[in-house]
Amino acid sequence: MTRILVVDDHTLFREGLAALLESAPGIEVVGVAGSGGEAVAMALDQQPDVILMDIMMPEMNGIQATRRILQAHPATGIIMLTMLEDDDSLFAAMCAGARGYILKGADKAEVLAVIRGVAEGRATFGPAIAARLTHFFRRLEATPRQANIVFPELTEREREVLEMIALGADNQKISETLVISPKTVSNHISNIFSKLQVADRANAIIRAREAGLGAGKANDVT
Repeated sequence: MTRILVVDDHTLFREGLAALLESAPGIEVVGVAGSGGEAVAMALDQQPDVILMDIMMPEMNGIQATRRILQAHPATGIIMLTMLEDDDSLFAAMCAGARGYILKGADKAEVLAVIRGVAEGRATFGPAIAARLTHFFRRLEATPRQANIVFPELTEREREVLEMIALGADNQKISETLVISPKTVSNHISNIFSKLQVADRANAIIRAREAGLGAGKANDVT
């Protein structure tokens, strides 16, 4: 039996997904969690084989929860289950150690195929995500490598967000300038704080200014 933990902050979705998986042969749902913190606690207690992890959750998002779980149990297979299709979210999930990534619109057969692949120790992605990965890495190969890049642990989008933070922009201004939703901005900021190991916006600004981001340009943001 493959033991599964389902994590999503929407009650109807996680309960519906759990019920769907319970009906599949060879799968046992050992628990459901509604937040990143709850997911970490349940993962450490239940030690599931595979975790279906939502990315966008308040307080602790799925990428942060993934890092914490894998620090304690590196063999756990974590699959990101999300509505987000952007390359930054996909890359951040992979960097965190996720071995699968499925869109919430995927059908049952696709979800089960990815679960079984990850349970067998393989990195497995749905067809739509596999195509995006191929495109992402081709684009990466075509882009000249930058020497001495600032904060290489951040994605390109996260560096853009950090630069705007260093310039003094609030979340609404970042959202309008980069043409992304406020919720996506918040997710990027959470990832930045986690990767740079800073507690708040003020410390992030200090780190960014020390690296030369936004220095002397704060008045450019209105």
